[in-house]
Amino acid sequence: MYTQTRHLRSSSDPSLQDLNAPRVVRSHSIARLSDEFFQPLNNHILLTERISLIIRGGYVGRNPRTGDLQKHLQNGYERIQKGDLQAFRFESVKSTAQSMVLIGCSGYGKTTSLIRTLSAYPQVIYHPDLNIEQVVYLKIDCSHNGSLKEICLNFFRALDQVLDTQYEKQYGLKRYNIQALLTKMSQLANAHALGLLVIDEIQHLSRSKSGGPQEMLNFFVTMVNTIGVPIMLIGTPKAREIFEADFRSARRGAGFGAIFWEPLQEYIDNQLNPEWIAFTDKLWKQQLLNQRDEFLSDNIRHIWYDLSQGIIDIVVKLFVLAQLRAIATNKERITSKLLQQIYNEELKPVHPMLDALRSGNIEKISRYSDLVIPDMDRKIFDLQQKRRIQAASATV
Repeated sequence: MYTQTRHLRSSSDPSLQDLNAPRVVRSHSIARLSDEFFQPLNNHILLTERISLIIRGGYVGRNPRTGDLQKHLQNGYERIQKGDLQAFRFESVKSTAQSMVLIGCSGYGKTTSLIRTLSAYPQVIYHPDLNIEQVVYLKIDCSHNGSLKEICLNFFRALDQVLDTQYEKQYGLKRYNIQALLTKMSQLANAHALGLLVIDEIQHLSRSKSGGPQEMLNFFVTMVNTIGVPIMLIGTPKAREIFEADFRSARRGAGFGAIFWEPLQEYIDNQLNPEWIAFTDKLWKQQLLNQRDEFLSDNIRHIWYDLSQGIIDIVVKLFVLAQLRAIATNKERITSKLLQQIYNEELKPVHPMLDALRSGNIEKISRYSDLVIPDMDRKIFDLQQKRRIQAASATV
């Protein structure tokens, strides 16, 4: 396997010891699949390659050995002094940074894939000869507050967490205006030779609290073109309006492409999608049921797809909840009937979204792009509790 994608490998199949464990223990192991199971797909490999190119390419124009990084820092000092993101001291400094946008509905695995990809890199590297603590990547979330100021505060907070600094206290708790915060944020990004800034949940960025889409996009473009720091923006389809508002910024936002993740398809060119087969086959092997079927039947695979519509998060949660129900009812086997029961009883909140996907109606689909499964942890906990009560009753 390509060395850059080794970290994407999924966990190993259950051992004989796992299969023979008590029911309560097996239930805990099954519940962990919701967070731990990962099967690499083509989208994940493409994302890994793009991130590698963006990080490495961004450092070309900020090489400390050539003095380029120092010029960026001098320009940053000038911006802080004048309170203007467009100010500079060295006009000849160029940016080799690129940006990228990743758009996909909730449950498609965007954040999970990103975290796995970034885990292949050391986040902080200390260079004693340069006395620089290099931050290879930094991921922050756009909070529901939806303001550019909140993005700045989250940035300071994230740096403090990885560097044990006090930037939030130093800058965030003082009464700086948004322009001053942005200049300090950009300067810190270069002071620590930031390789990639990831802003997740970008759909929360509010037009009203951020000064409108123009100001939002101007800031992102400045970070890439002027400051020289690569940026990756992640969000649901609701974030599209941010990038479609201004062609110049949208074009720059597609430096390495705007990637749109869609659900897994069941069929491609009238043939079963090999990725759908590989994903479900791998997940099917994670069963810890005594009466399990070793091989996944075409019928169950098809029903599984119809119920989940290829949304990775729902595919996995259907499987997890079905196993827990099979243990709780002493059936110890997954059937098409059981999957349908789980769908009907446990996944009601996402029925509108899945119905929209089945219809193929774009307007209907767009209404539910942010829909998630609420109280999923509670559903898993309830099934585990039911199993514990049954186990305790059996020993009395």
